[in-house]
Amino acid sequence: MQSKPLIDHRIYTIAPRKMGEFLTVFNELALPVLRQTLGEPIGMYTSKVGMLNQFVHLWAYDNLADYEQRSLLRDQHPDFPRYLAASGHFIVSQENRLLDRVHLVTSQDK
Repeated sequence: MQSKPLIDHRIYTIAPRKMGEFLTVFNELALPVLRQTLGEPIGMYTSKVGMLNQFVHLWAYDNLADYEQRSLLRDQHPDFPRYLAASGHFIVSQENRLLDRVHLVTSQDK
């Protein structure tokens, strides 16, 4: 199980037939900045069933302050605006969720 309790769950809807181009731009321009400022992602995915043309990536944080600090580092990185300028025309919409892990009591915990 992921050790960090706060997950940044991002969903980008990409223009039809543009996923390949978007992923190239993301890989070349965004990913180096994100790895430097946010660390390694939990994972990155594209949708295959349901809502199509979606790119999802997940990042883990210790808490809200950790999320805010690393997000600020990303936003202030001198190379990040280049990615934003190169990718904007591919992105139809974006969703961002912060998911907080819950600990459920199981029969083994009693």
